[in-house]
Amino acid sequence: MTIELKTQAREWTDPMQRDVVNALRALAMDAVQQANSGHPGMPMGMAEIAEALWRHHLRHNPANPTWVDRDRFVLSNGHGSLLQYALLHLSGYDLPMDEIRRFRQLHSKTPGHPEIGMTPGVETTTGPLGQGISNAVGMAIAEKLLAAEFNRPGFEIVAHHTYVFLGDGCMMEGISHEACSLAGTLGLGKLIAFYDDNGISIDGHVEGWFTDDTPKRFEGYGWHVLANVDGHDGAAVQRAIGAAKAVTDRPSLICCKTIIAKGSPSKAGTHEAHGAALGAKEVAATRAAIGWDHAPFDIPRHVYEAWDARGQGAVYESDWMRSFAEYARNYPAEAREFERRMRGDLPAGFAQRVRELIAVAKQKAQTVATRKASQDAIEGIAPILPELIGGSADLAGSNLTLWSGSRAITAQSGGNYLYYGVREFGMAAIMNGIALHGGFVPYGGTFLTFSDYCRSALRMAALMRIGTIFVFTHDSIGLGEDGPTHQPIEHLATLRLMPNMDVWRPCDTKESIVAWAAAIERRDGPTSLVFSRQGLPFQLRPSAEVENIRRGAYVLLEPDSEPRAVIIATGSEVALAVDAQRLLAQAGIPVRVVSMPSTTVFDRQEESYRDRVLAPHLPCVAVEAGVSDGWRKYVGRSGAVIGIDRYGESAPAADLFRFFGFTPERVAEAVTSALARLALRNKVA
Repeated sequence: MTIELKTQAREWTDPMQRDVVNALRALAMDAVQQANSGHPGMPMGMAEIAEALWRHHLRHNPANPTWVDRDRFVLSNGHGSLLQYALLHLSGYDLPMDEIRRFRQLHSKTPGHPEIGMTPGVETTTGPLGQGISNAVGMAIAEKLLAAEFNRPGFEIVAHHTYVFLGDGCMMEGISHEACSLAGTLGLGKLIAFYDDNGISIDGHVEGWFTDDTPKRFEGYGWHVLANVDGHDGAAVQRAIGAAKAVTDRPSLICCKTIIAKGSPSKAGTHEAHGAALGAKEVAATRAAIGWDHAPFDIPRHVYEAWDARGQGAVYESDWMRSFAEYARNYPAEAREFERRMRGDLPAGFAQRVRELIAVAKQKAQTVATRKASQDAIEGIAPILPELIGGSADLAGSNLTLWSGSRAITAQSGGNYLYYGVREFGMAAIMNGIALHGGFVPYGGTFLTFSDYCRSALRMAALMRIGTIFVFTHDSIGLGEDGPTHQPIEHLATLRLMPNMDVWRPCDTKESIVAWAAAIERRDGPTSLVFSRQGLPFQLRPSAEVENIRRGAYVLLEPDSEPRAVIIATGSEVALAVDAQRLLAQAGIPVRVVSMPSTTVFDRQEESYRDRVLAPHLPCVAVEAGVSDGWRKYVGRSGAVIGIDRYGESAPAADLFRFFGFTPERVAEAVTSALARLALRNKVA
């Protein structure tokens, strides 16, 4: 249902209110002007909306930005970052005026777009449009699930809202459809979004390329929509927020009609104010027009006093702490579990459970697809890890991300599994939001080739260094008949190129368990777990090398005599390497086989370990059913790579592996050729 909140536009009548709002405009235009870079228009246009939310509704404590039951605020239109920086500074966060002055400068706390970990009070890194609102959906899901799990009669220890600012750009990005559609289906009643409907994007007035009826669009998603709110009437915005908070079974969208760069005599309502400084003359003219006669970066005392949220924030948190202390007396086990989860600690028995699973895998020695080995790992770990929240983009039966204890998350109930539908990008960004919120370890699956749909959200997870787990199955031409549209070729390489992204491609059940454990334990970045469709044999390995699986690469198989060459392989190609070693042994050529399930982890190991595994004095052959370039750094000029540098074909997997030369015989031939080249060079030398 859409509610019309039409109001008569009006100018300021209260001098205090005028100054409180205009402080936001002044800081935005002055900091952008000083940097000669940035986006002043959005902060100036959303100033009244920000004041209405931050001074009258937002529950937060500037002295403790990580208080667990704070309201979350996300600036999805992150190019307007100065609005958030101004709000944080004026409210009393540890963001001094010197940092506002240093906007967009090297090592400042005020980067061009908000970055978590850089600025106190910033909940997520935004800038790529549409991802902020999607992160916010994830945060609201996390709030809903924690409340369902931990709240008790008389004790609402989880009861916060998630607020989002977004603009036309976010609305145009397809990910906003994916995430907001799911938010409506899940009935996320504590998610409230503010649409900055100013009709302007970088190229100009949007009616030439964006004519959606946004209120009806969101009504179709099942949202509660408040349309035609005057975004420059603070009282009207406050009424809209109150109406949104009163609806608890649906997310709310407050559609605010605004003027970009409100107050600027010449550039208000134009795209010139979107992504460039106003210019010194226009800044001066704006000062006069809005009645702001203070010097740049000079905020009067009465404005600081009006904005200061530290006192009220301390009250909010202390009230919550008293309530939580009483909750702990009545529900001590639940309180301890809640605190553990919000700290991000793993349960005490986690390491022992992993050891038990590895022992069982060794005992069974099964030949199974590693996607099945992944499911078995989840089945073993999830019962002691209630924070594990799974999902899949409409491929649960193929990705094998479900386990026996999976319970679907719905509008009516909590649970531990999200059916994301065909929304790969939305899934990835929503998982990032769940991870950012805290209390959960999210994982979600799709085919590896569809990681392309997720790409920007994967990058954001890596940039933010958060522990999202991405499960990618059907990892090569081994998926077979679906053909080149579904067969990943370049995907492993591109994931490995992403800074901070750990990538694991296990070869059997044991490596799959280790990969899952490493992903869950990781606290400084995301992990991509890559699994096969086809069955892979269990590999026998020396007991001493089991712990070294965690180091990303290890000696899987050593010859009976001193090795003359090394074969590196990952995933399904490890079995090829083992078979090739047998062929070479029959020819009197001893060869070491190295399994390298994670190049990214291996590359972080000390040089002495890397040299011990790869023996750099020996010729090396790498084998992987993907592009070859990434392996050149391991094999050097004397080695060789057996890869695939073209797109695949539609055929049964076994036929494809033979057609593309992934056979033990070809691997053995590559080794003998490398040895021959080395012998020739030595002879010439």
